[in-house]
Order: sequence, then structure tokens, then C-alpha cells
Amino acid sequence: MKEFTIREGEEFIELVKLLKLLDLVNSGGEAKMRIQDGEASLNGVVETRKRKKLYRGDKILFDGTMIHIL
Repeated sequence: MKEFTIREGEEFIELVKLLKLLDLVNSGGEAKMRIQDGEASLNGVVETRKRKKLYRGDKILFDGTMIHIL
């Protein structure tokens, strides 16, 4: 499981940005396509909104990698 800590002073991160920051995709375009194709799940539910705001406590499963937002 990977962990990602939201920066001090910020309350969320968008799903597409998270995947890029963690190098789980090669580009933002790839991230958008794969999210729209239903390859990401948020807290056990398929998530297709690329700009979905993620908050502390959320868990994302993408390409076999579990990510916990801290």
C-alpha cells in the first residue's frame, strides 16, 4: 500500500493529479483516459470522474496499487 500525505494548508487533491504525482501513469492524458474507462476505484466504488476531489482517509485502488490518503 502506498501512502500519500496532502500538503499542509490543502484539504484535497484531484484524482488525476494524484496518479501523475505517484508516477502511476506516464501522462495526464493517460490518467484521464484510464479513469474514464473505470480503472480507478475510490473507497471500493468505481470512480470515473477525473477531477474527483480526494480527502484524508480516502482509499484509491488503481492498477493493483492501493493508495491511502493521509
